Amino acid sequence: MRDRIAVTIEGGVADIRLDRPDKMNALDPAMFDALIEAAALVRDTKSVRAVALSGEGRAFCAGLDFGSFAAMQAGGDRSLSDLVPRTHGIANRPQFAAWCWRELPVPVICAVHGVAYGGGLQVALGADLRFATADAKLSVMEIKWGLVPDVAGTQLLRHLCRDDVVRDLTYTGRVVTGEEALALGLVTRIEADPRAAALAAARDIAAKNPAAIRAAKRLLNAASVISPAEGLMMESVEQQAILGSPNQVEAIAANMERRPPRFAD
Repeated sequence: MRDRIAVTIEGGVADIRLDRPDKMNALDPAMFDALIEAAALVRDTKSVRAVALSGEGRAFCAGLDFGSFAAMQAGGDRSLSDLVPRTHGIANRPQFAAWCWRELPVPVICAVHGVAYGGGLQVALGADLRFATADAKLSVMEIKWGLVPDVAGTQLLRHLCRDDVVRDLTYTGRVVTGEEALALGLVTRIEADPRAAALAAARDIAAKNPAAIRAAKRLLNAASVISPAEGLMMESVEQQAILGSPNQVEAIAANMERRPPRFAD
């Protein structure tokens, strides 16, 4: 992981950075593995309450490193050619490099600068929130290579944009700026320094009741796949588990006393 991803954990926040700047953080097999390993590290580190995901250098992620995959195939390695087997729960390996951020129990804020193309955009879409510069360039670029978005893109896009917008971006592969992406629903906010803004948002979230934040992510993740009746019941069950807990009592006390809360992990 260390030659593709840099991770720093401090104050309940995991600062995760794609660290292949000479290739604009392009996705090769090692990067797929590193993204999955970084998410696993966060999942297994109970003190982490929020994640800021960004890219070093000139871009967040330029998409697939086709040179790397061509070299693999020339050498007889077809490990990423058979995409049908489910290797990571409901996903294959490339899909899980994006879907793993959705499955994490804590919120993930992605900072996008430079470009987020193809698989790179889909990794960003796996986050809960996306902050981008106004001049960032984003594209569902797979059609340029005669492909479909297959790094979980179809499942992530459909919950963010109108159906016709998803089809437009998928069929044309056109590049949109951060400003247009905001209007379309691809990004959450425009920021001059999205990484700094993502870290600030992560710190703010990390200061909230961690049980409530994790429960909120479970509820919101489930909202897209369960019925309203199931969702309302899940809401009640989650709230019942939190009510009267030490961290919930601490949240009330801190607000009443106008002081920072002291939550236990």
